[in-house]
Amino acid sequence: MPKIDAVDFFYLSMPDVLDIGDGSQDATLVRIEAGGHVGWGECEAAPLPTIAALVCPMSHSACKPVRDSVLGQPIDSADDIRRIGELVHANSLDLLQADHALSGIDMALWDLLGKRLGEPVYRLLGYKTAHPKLPYASMLFGDTPQETLEKGRQARANGYRAAKFGWGPIGKGSVQEDVDHFMAAREGLGEEGILLVDIGTVWVDNVEAAAARLPGLEAARATWLEEPFVSGALDAYKQLSKLTKTVKLAGGEGSHNVYMAQHMIDYAGVGYIQIDAGRIGGITPSKAVADYAAARGVTYVNHTFTSHLALSASLQPYAGLADDLISEYPVEPKQLALDITTNHIIPDANGQIHAPAAPGLGMTVNTTGLGPYLQDVVIQINGRVYYRTPALV
Repeated sequence: MPKIDAVDFFYLSMPDVLDIGDGSQDATLVRIEAGGHVGWGECEAAPLPTIAALVCPMSHSACKPVRDSVLGQPIDSADDIRRIGELVHANSLDLLQADHALSGIDMALWDLLGKRLGEPVYRLLGYKTAHPKLPYASMLFGDTPQETLEKGRQARANGYRAAKFGWGPIGKGSVQEDVDHFMAAREGLGEEGILLVDIGTVWVDNVEAAAARLPGLEAARATWLEEPFVSGALDAYKQLSKLTKTVKLAGGEGSHNVYMAQHMIDYAGVGYIQIDAGRIGGITPSKAVADYAAARGVTYVNHTFTSHLALSASLQPYAGLADDLISEYPVEPKQLALDITTNHIIPDANGQIHAPAAPGLGMTVNTTGLGPYLQDVVIQINGRVYYRTPALV
């Protein structure tokens, strides 16, 4: 039975990281080796603290480095992946970055197992087939309504039937300024386009501020209002959900474990639960949330704004759900995110995307092309080196 021989984390970054809501500017890439096979994953988290969680000295019995629960473990089946995740949770219970670190590890384990068994991950998860998804062009609002209008037109010109506008100036000015952006987005997408709006938690838990924008969102025929409040503000979500008419609430990307996602489903009044496999602990807990949501009539949507490796991982947990057909699709990633893999998930002639049918996650990491992004990092305490950037090739 193969055992895990190596767990390597890589800190990748663009030359300049800008103060904007764009998580594709750096990356925590994960490589796992076992029995001659290699699996890849990606954490949706700041690289340096995530690497620290992998290697940090033990603080106490429930605060151990994540790597201690992974190295040397047998990896022969899906049950082993689940068992390793449980070990990490038990041994790193008080290490709050552990779930972020585990996310990339879990992805890489599924990728490795799929390659070893010659099966795509969605089949290992129990799905017989992967249903096509409708990608929505995920982008930031423009600085002005005119810029938002042009972005909507460009998304439509590029063949996208759905688009999500997020962050930017929304919620920071007047209600009318926000409504102008909503209407500009609608005009740009056209009458038939699916309009999605992401506020990026700007109102924290201010139900009154969010409610003031609902008439404008309804006039623009937005399908959902995403993350009006911070994760955990369940009462604010619930209050707002009782005020909406045609717009449903969406959220959940901030869920760092299954329980947080379940609470969103049960108590927040959301119509869409959005899970980031790079944050919640990987593909394993994402699949658990997809099952939970399906049983309660809430639509599961992937959350991903970075590489196509992360995109593939995010599609696997709900690939077999025919009715949950909308998918986030980053259209404004930084070059780093595009360069992480040599292949990409491209919309087909019908404008739909598919989870790769190739073994594992079906993505090829561009190890030879990532050198310019690789950050040289050493973590050293009292002369002992706990981490040094490993070789990519």
